Amino acid sequence: MSSLVTAPERDASGPAPGSARRRVPRIEVSSDAVLGLGLAGALALLAFTTTGGVDLGPATWSQIALTVIGAGLCVAVVLFAPDGRAWGAVPVSLFAALAALTAFSIAWSVAPDQSWLGSNQALSYLAAFVGAVALARLAPGRWRAILGALAVLAAVLSGYALLVKVFPATLDAGETLGRLQAPFGYWNVTGLIAALGLPPCLWAGARRERSLALRALTVPAVALVLSVIVLSYSRSAVMVAVIGLGCWLALVPLRLRAVLVLTLGAVGAAVIAAWALATHSLTSDNVALAARTTAGHTFGLVLILTLALLTLAGYAAALAMDRVALSEQLRHRVGTGLVIVAALVPIGAVVAVAASPRGLSGEVSHVWNTLINPNPTVGDNAGRLVELGSSRARYWREGLSVGEHALLKGVGALGYGTARTRYSNDPWIVQHAHSYEVETFADLGLLGVALSLALLVAWCLAAGRTLGPRLKWASLTPEQAGERCGLVTLLVVVIMFGIQSSTDWTWFIPGVAIPALLCAGWLAGRGPLTAAVGHTKQRQRLTQRPGAGVLVTGLVAIALLGAWLIWQPLRSANADAAATTSVARGDRQAALADARAAADLDPLSVEPLFELAALETATAPARAYAELQSAVALQPENPQTWLQLGNYELQQRQPRRALATLAKALALDRSSTAALSAITQAQNELHTTRSHHASGSAPVARRRP
Repeated sequence: MSSLVTAPERDASGPAPGSARRRVPRIEVSSDAVLGLGLAGALALLAFTTTGGVDLGPATWSQIALTVIGAGLCVAVVLFAPDGRAWGAVPVSLFAALAALTAFSIAWSVAPDQSWLGSNQALSYLAAFVGAVALARLAPGRWRAILGALAVLAAVLSGYALLVKVFPATLDAGETLGRLQAPFGYWNVTGLIAALGLPPCLWAGARRERSLALRALTVPAVALVLSVIVLSYSRSAVMVAVIGLGCWLALVPLRLRAVLVLTLGAVGAAVIAAWALATHSLTSDNVALAARTTAGHTFGLVLILTLALLTLAGYAAALAMDRVALSEQLRHRVGTGLVIVAALVPIGAVVAVAASPRGLSGEVSHVWNTLINPNPTVGDNAGRLVELGSSRARYWREGLSVGEHALLKGVGALGYGTARTRYSNDPWIVQHAHSYEVETFADLGLLGVALSLALLVAWCLAAGRTLGPRLKWASLTPEQAGERCGLVTLLVVVIMFGIQSSTDWTWFIPGVAIPALLCAGWLAGRGPLTAAVGHTKQRQRLTQRPGAGVLVTGLVAIALLGAWLIWQPLRSANADAAATTSVARGDRQAALADARAAADLDPLSVEPLFELAALETATAPARAYAELQSAVALQPENPQTWLQLGNYELQQRQPRRALATLAKALALDRSSTAALSAITQAQNELHTTRSHHASGSAPVARRRP
């Protein structure tokens, strides 16, 4: 994309500087704005309801909605799109193959119930990607709505994260951490969604075709997202923000205008972040609610004043950009200066490292050893932003060990959390490998890695075809040049998400993964800028197109079947919760019926079997024992099934049998204190029994399950 890097500083999609001067700011409401606000609202709802993606109820309904919407958009393509080349078909096919492998992994998974959930999520993600491909084919001119939605989404979620600090008693009284993590409940994702909003905000502030008022609002929006990146203390968010800004400024020919917007926003973010960091009650852990509330109200006043001033500064900057016309030579000089300054930053860093006491090679060795240290000591304050230590090395090493256990096919989707315990003495519960690549290798083996790599290559080729890197900017029409700026912005968002996903479990959080998938799908499905795409006004009836009718019927059937399969684990969990409620009110028969229903609805889960065993223990110990044996047979590599069975055998006064069972549980979970405690108890009981036999006293009565 060398032509993108060397493109001149211009925006051919709007009037020339000085050709239109608006004296009164006004907000123009276009169809793109309405669609963008609607999409931003839907994405915000997804983020607020699914949060970290671990709550089964919200996750289930969002997955069903995505599946139905994606299928509906595909049906719309069949019905309304003109005949022509199916742009993005290869990435869609490979994505579908990856989703199919995820579903097939249930057959060999160490945790088949978790793999079912993973396949449900993969199906919904596929639907989101395919839906974006379809939407780009149906309405390619709506790319502004996608970008506007991303900018609004990042600003809204960042604003809410800061509001939690302003009104802690109202929005999150139980939160005791100083770093920002709302609304996702995870600081790295909060920082990431803010970082992903930077390129769209810069695009919105640097272009000329929108009103002054809207462009003025991009300055406070940039301040919001930058301050959230800092106050989340997320190093990965800082990293992708820097990379994203560098890529966007290098590729999009709006850099001078964007730098002005970025500079003003950065000044405001510095004020907001500095005030928060200087206030102990705002950014420290375990502060009393009363102190947090008082500090939060003061912080709110600072926010209001800062954002108001930034809005005025943004309006003045937008007005100046419209009225001041820089010569081609001056723009070239300023652009060259910015590139030189950017290049001097890493050079200066290398010089500083070389001048350090360790020297260049010593400092590099120190950094590398810090990065691969599996047991680092990292603080939970703003100082962590300049620290290199991380527990990622430990998670990645364990993930590689899990993948080597089943090199070709892995241990099953979402099986890492269950399988890793056999290789680790770490007592912390870690469900994800904190890297898409490592997690994929652990869960789906070399097959999953190969499919993911093929999907990446196919998507890169499709996105490259869309952007047309060989096309010179001067050869594009004003509309095409403006669209290319927007599409490059979408590309940068995808790159940022992909980089961050390599260092965290971001992929599994819908609120941040779905926006990135929309960008990726749009780039894959748009096709070349010069290609004629869009909906057709002359279409035949389905009765005249039997092939299309069959395809529509198949899509509807797949959507309905997928929605039904996604729903079943939630139905099972609700039935299991109903069983617990029935036990609490003393209705054993109802509890048994609910637990049986839960087991039937999700035959891959062991939780209903545990519930049934607990209900049968008092009246039918043999049946209770059979239920626990069924759980072991269902998930023989899950340490919890062996632990439950061993505890039951211990309860039934079978210490010798319990020792063998509990030893298996400990082998599968080397850090299990529960298994160690139960083994100690079994050994003591066995020793007591032997002592009775040795002394000639009567043995203890035992009941066989």
